[in-house]
Order: sequence, then structure tokens, then C-alpha cells
Amino acid sequence: MRKGVIRIIFILIVVLLLTNPVLYGKKSTVEIDLKGFPQLVEEMLTRWEVQGAAVAVVKDGEVVFSRGFGYRNVKNKLEVTADTLFAIGSCTKSFTAAVLGILVDEGKLDWNQPVRTYLPGFKLQDPVASEQITTMDLVIHRSGLPRHDLVWYGSSRTRKDLVKQLRFLEPGKSFRSACQYTNLMYMAAGYMAGKIAGMSWEELVQTKIFDPLGMKTSNFSVKDLQKTKNFSLPYSKRDEKVVEIPFRNVDAVGPAASINSSVNEMARWVLLNLNKGKIGDKQVISEGNLQKLHTPQMATGKPISKYKEFLFSAYGIGWAITGYRGHLVVSHSGGIDGFVSRVSILPRDNAGVVVLANTDRGGDRFCPVIVFNVLDRILRLPQINWSERIEERIEKAQKKAREKKKKQDPDRKSNTKPSHSLEDYTGEYENPGYGILTIKKDGEQLTAALNELHLKVRHYHYDIFELSSGIFGDRKIKAHFHTDIKGNISRVSIPFERGVKDIEFTRVPGKEAGEMR
Repeated sequence: MRKGVIRIIFILIVVLLLTNPVLYGKKSTVEIDLKGFPQLVEEMLTRWEVQGAAVAVVKDGEVVFSRGFGYRNVKNKLEVTADTLFAIGSCTKSFTAAVLGILVDEGKLDWNQPVRTYLPGFKLQDPVASEQITTMDLVIHRSGLPRHDLVWYGSSRTRKDLVKQLRFLEPGKSFRSACQYTNLMYMAAGYMAGKIAGMSWEELVQTKIFDPLGMKTSNFSVKDLQKTKNFSLPYSKRDEKVVEIPFRNVDAVGPAASINSSVNEMARWVLLNLNKGKIGDKQVISEGNLQKLHTPQMATGKPISKYKEFLFSAYGIGWAITGYRGHLVVSHSGGIDGFVSRVSILPRDNAGVVVLANTDRGGDRFCPVIVFNVLDRILRLPQINWSERIEERIEKAQKKAREKKKKQDPDRKSNTKPSHSLEDYTGEYENPGYGILTIKKDGEQLTAALNELHLKVRHYHYDIFELSSGIFGDRKIKAHFHTDIKGNISRVSIPFERGVKDIEFTRVPGKEAGEMR
């Protein structure tokens, strides 16, 4: 009897050894400790006043977690699911980078050929940059141009028009000397890619990426987003209250920021990036070009993080690259009115995470807390209380801002008046790059509009007025009105972009706006 029992035990041991995946190099069942994770997400929704979010986690070729939290429509109590579509903002850039890589694979594009090879009329203000700028320069943010976001934000211009207007924008740095993040260069890169392929950028991404990956509901415009059955509304905090806000159409700079997707479909995008550019047996983008996208191309110039867990800050192509707790992380975040997103990949650990949320105040709060917690779990490292750390940092910044606000502005001259009646300031003012600035009188105040962006106007002193808007946060921007030799208000200069001269708008003759109606 004893011999029989021993024999059975021996056989069981042999079977276990023979089927041990560790000994034979087989993939083991994916194990990530997600205990308490859903509760953490729910807690962070409340803590950071986020109405709804979705999270997907990928490990070793599998989607191990995919779920929605909170509401996509608060008023109608419609819950977020893993298939709910959100605007992903600048996470779009990684898709544009990929289609460029695919065009390189097809022999239609060279990363290092001048852009004018493909867009003969391409021109920047700097003549050297105009001649020498390459596709690689566009997508690693070394064109010399700063953001100049107000050129496109709220604008109805086409991409073709925006490309033409690049020549009127002042560079903030010399060509190739620094990394300056700019949406306009990705817009130009996507526009160029479409011209090379003989189709629109949208059609190019659809056919080269969305279709092969089965991203059937992802789309390219908030117009199309609202036609779907399962999409999130945008929310923002205004006057200390979270409210639904209008969708922001960013079609003009679509290659930089316009894709809408769900965590279920973005998980497929992560799997492609972790699987050397393959989906199943299909090679969507070559391993070499995918690796180029994930490789540091330009130091960002940002100071080393105050958090010891991060090692450096670089930009690849459509991806930001850093080290987290000794592990390589390739990621990108996104933010547009009412939405934030973050996609993070651990290439050497074969894992990734996607977080999408319907708030525009959580990009530096909610998303990082969720992403870093997932990374800690994937790496099996002690979980850091990122919420507490970030909250402490934000509280310090807010305290500093409140103290600054209390202090009287030493530069402001009290008891001054504008040199002209308010009606004399009204009219249209034009800048060849930024477009039309319209000044109107609204009762006893002035109001301003740049394209479709509306600004509040308050007298500061003499002929200087302060402009404010939700997109500026607490920052007030000073507009300086100038008179000509006849004493008429002829132009206004405004520091819309840091690091360059004030943007100057010249008055359009015969375009007085008068009273607002």
C-alpha cells in the first residue's frame, strides 16, 4: 500500500516537473495583483472630481483588465464601459508617427529628406529651417517653433491654410537647438503623409492601423464621436463646480490631437506596440521603424523630476520616454477640453496601461495616479501613494498662487484711464499667422474674440488691458494698444506665446465693431 502511494506521488511530481512552463520556456498564466485596484479607481474619481473613466491593462500579450468607471453622461446616468469612446487628445501623435513609419517601410518617405521634397511650398519664417527641415525634425519637436496653439485653437482654417501660415510664426529657439513641443508640426506631418499617400490623414490611419487592428468604433472627429452609441460627454470644473462643457473640435490639427477611442480598442494599439509591430501574423509596421519610434531622439530639456523614481526625460517619435523605478517607460498623455488620457508601455516588461477620463483638469492628477499604481503592480514593487504625493505638490502650488494673488501688483498704476473712449478700441485687428482679433463693446466693458475663442477684457492701466479665458487658467495676459501719428488706435500687441516677441495685430481699416449685439 505504502509503495503504491509513493509511486503515485512520484508520478505526480514528474508530471508537474514536465509541465512546468518555467522550466520549458513556455508562457505562464499572466498574473498581476489587481486586488483593491477597482476600489482605488473609484476612490480617485471622487478625490479628483472625475465623472467617468476607463482603464485597460495589458501583460504578456493579453488584456488582463478592461473596465469602465463612473458616468459618461451624468445627467442621464449612463455608465462608462470599456467600449465608451473618449477623446484621446495628444495620444493621437503616436498614430501619426506610426503611419509615417509605415510610409518609410513602403519606400514612399525618408525620415531625413527635407519636407519640401514632399511639400514643395512648405516654408517657415527661418529660411535655414525652411530649406533643411526634415520629417524627423517635425515629429521630434526640433523645428524651432514653440506651441503657438492659439493659431489653431478655435480656428475654422483647413490644414492646408494652417501649413501656409507657419511661415508667419516666430521661432522660439534656433533650428534643431532644442525640443519645443508643438501641435502644429504634427499637423504638418500628418498633412504631408496624406499628400504622399494620396489620401487624407484620416483615411491613412484608418486603412493602415484601425482596420488591421479591428479598431471599428475609433474615429477622428468629435462630430463623428457624437453619432456613436457609446461616447462620453466632456466635463470641466468651472467656478468650483464640475459641469458639462461643449465639445472642442480640433479637426484642423487632427494628426496632433483628434482621435477618439475606447480602452478596449486602445489596448489593441498597445498590443501592437509590444508585439514588434505585428497583429497576429500581419506586420503592420516594421520592427525597425517601431523601435525608432520608441527610441529617445531628443532630450526634452526638462529638469530632472523631483521624484526619485524617474530617471530622465526624452522624446522619441510620437512617444515620450523615461525610466520609472529602473524600468523603461514609453508613454504619451493627452488633453483637450473635457478629456484627458494617458498610454504607458513597458517594452522590456511586455506590459502597458491605458487610462481615459472625461475631465480636463486631471491630466496631472487622476491619470498619473492610476497609471503609476498599475506600473507598480505590474513590476511587483511596493505601491507608492501617488495620490498623496501629487496632492501635496498641488496644494503647495495653489498656496503659492493664493499668496501671490493677495499681493498688490507693484507694476500697476492706480487711478488711470484709457486714452480713448472704449468705442475707439473696437474693431478687427489682424495678424497673418494668428488671424483676426475682434474687439467689441459690451455695456461698459470690452470683450475680445480670437477666431472662435472668446476672451474677457479688463482695463489694467493706461492703454493696457488684461485678457482672461478658461484656457489660460489663472493667468492674465496683457494687451497693449498703440496709437498712430494721428492719435488713432492702430494696433495691439499681446504676449500670446512665451519665448517670442508679442504677437502684433494691425487694425483692419473700416472694421469697427461698435456695440455688441
